[in-house]
Amino acid sequence: MNALSPSPAQGLDALLAGNRRFVTGAPRHPNQDAARRAELAPGQAPFAVLLGCSDSRLAAEIIFDQGLGDLFVVRTAGHVLGEEVLGSIEYATNVLDCRLVVVLGHDACGAIAAARTALEEGLPPAGYVRDVVERVTPSILAARAAGLHGDQDLVDEHIRYTVELMLDRSRPLAAQVAARHVAVVGLSYRLSEGTARIVTARGLPATA
Repeated sequence: MNALSPSPAQGLDALLAGNRRFVTGAPRHPNQDAARRAELAPGQAPFAVLLGCSDSRLAAEIIFDQGLGDLFVVRTAGHVLGEEVLGSIEYATNVLDCRLVVVLGHDACGAIAAARTALEEGLPPAGYVRDVVERVTPSILAARAAGLHGDQDLVDEHIRYTVELMLDRSRPLAAQVAARHVAVVGLSYRLSEGTARIVTARGLPATA
């Protein structure tokens, strides 16, 4: 355990503050110079691990105004979970002592749209895209069961589903969250505004 690691709440505050700078057009572009590159050569100590959608408009270091060594980023289409993703997250929390795990989804998500189309038309896509769609489908079904059909409703439900699935499948991570050493937070990003908001949080203090 790294005694210098920021708390989950401090890490989340840093991300949201960076997002506000990005939205207002006043980013600081921290930790992006040659000195930072040299500092990190011996090793890394990111303060958060972020599982985000692979969408090209969702570059985490940019929208949260962070730099080299700040974030341990894992990206898949629709932020779907697989064994290699869970292993990467457990490496970040267990070995690198990242105390904040973020699931980052966004509106107008192609993976969610593909899953919805496959359900409505009964025509799943070919190849490995089908695997992505199948992993998103439970979120679509859960949203519909709750009477939710709007794009943002589906996005938020898929973020919540990913957070809960992550904790269900990773016992080490669930134990860290139960001990309040790590928090898992779901954020929803709006492409047009550039804003990120909290959808769900597990392991944060009630006052955070």
